[in-house]
Amino acid sequence: MMIIKNLLRPITERYTNPMNLINFGIMGMNQRNVNYIGRYNKRNLYPLVDNKLKTKEIALKNGITTPKLLGVIRNQHDVQNIVEIIGKHKEFCIKPAQGSGGKGILVITSSTGKSFTKASGQTINAHDLRRHASNILAGLFSLGGKQDIALIEDLIHFDSVFDGYSYEGVPDTRVIVFQGFPIMCMMRLSTAASDGKANLHQGAVGVGICVRTGRAVRGVQHNDPIEYHPDTHKDLFKLRVPHWDEVLRLASSCYEMSGLGYIGTDIVLDRDKGPMLLELNARPGLAIQIANNAGLLPRLRLIEALPNAKSMSVDEKVEFAKQHFGVFSH
Repeated sequence: MMIIKNLLRPITERYTNPMNLINFGIMGMNQRNVNYIGRYNKRNLYPLVDNKLKTKEIALKNGITTPKLLGVIRNQHDVQNIVEIIGKHKEFCIKPAQGSGGKGILVITSSTGKSFTKASGQTINAHDLRRHASNILAGLFSLGGKQDIALIEDLIHFDSVFDGYSYEGVPDTRVIVFQGFPIMCMMRLSTAASDGKANLHQGAVGVGICVRTGRAVRGVQHNDPIEYHPDTHKDLFKLRVPHWDEVLRLASSCYEMSGLGYIGTDIVLDRDKGPMLLELNARPGLAIQIANNAGLLPRLRLIEALPNAKSMSVDEKVEFAKQHFGVFSH
C-alpha cells in the first residue's frame, strides 16, 4: 500500500490501493527510472547536469541566462585566497558544484570584507568561509561524497511579486520537461523548517503551477494540502509567476541544450534580469504530482504519441503544453 493524501480527488483515507494510483496516471519511481530516465537520458550526458559548473558553461554557450559566476574554488590554495576571489562583492553565495537538495549552499547578503552576514542574520568571518569551502572540496555535500569544487555566484534578488512567499531563501520554479515539452510545474518555497532551502523533503512548500496560466493550483507541505505559507501566512492561491511564457521557453530550450529527454529545470526570477536557469536535474522527483493534484503519465504518453514532436519548435512545444496541460488536464 502507498501513502496518498488528497490526490486527484477528495480522499479521506491516508492509504489507497496502488491500482488507484495507476488509474489516476500517477508515475512511480520504477516507471520513472526505467521508462523515462533510463530510456531518454543517456548516461554520458549526466555530468552536464550533475555538475553545476558544466551546466553553467553549456547554458552560457547556448545564450541562456544564469547567475553570474564570481569565482571557482578548486583547491586549498584557492581556499586561502577566498576573500581575494570574492573581491568587492558584498552579496554572493557559495555552493558545491555537485551538491543536491540545497545542501552546502551558503548565502551571504552583506559583507564588510572581514565579516559576512548570512541570510538568517548570523554573522561569520573569513575563517568560517574558508572552512565551508574546504568542506565542499572534501565532498561533504556532494553526490556520493566525491571530491568537489566550490562555485561563488552573484546573489539572486527575487522579484518583489514573491514577497512573503518564501522564508529567507529564494523561491524557484521546477518545470518537468519531456522531449522539450514543459509538462508539469511547481514553485518551491523555503520555510523555517527547511532552513531557507527550497527542498520539499526538508519541509519546503510545494505549489503546483498551471502550465497554461502560471497561476497556483495547490499548495502542499510534507505532502499535506495547505492554503497559507506556514511562516509568513501568505495566501498561496494568490501566487502567480510573472513572465510565464519566458519561463516556459527557457525550460523547453534546456532539452536541446543538454540532450536529455526527461529533466527537471529549476528557474528563478531575478527582479532585474528576469527568468534565470539555476540548475538542471536528470532525475527529478515525483512530488510535483502531489503539488499539482495530477499524474505525469497521461501527459508523458500524449507527447510520446505525437508523430511530429521532434520537428516542433520551442514556441510550438510551449503552446502545445499550455493548451493541453492546464489546471483541469490530468
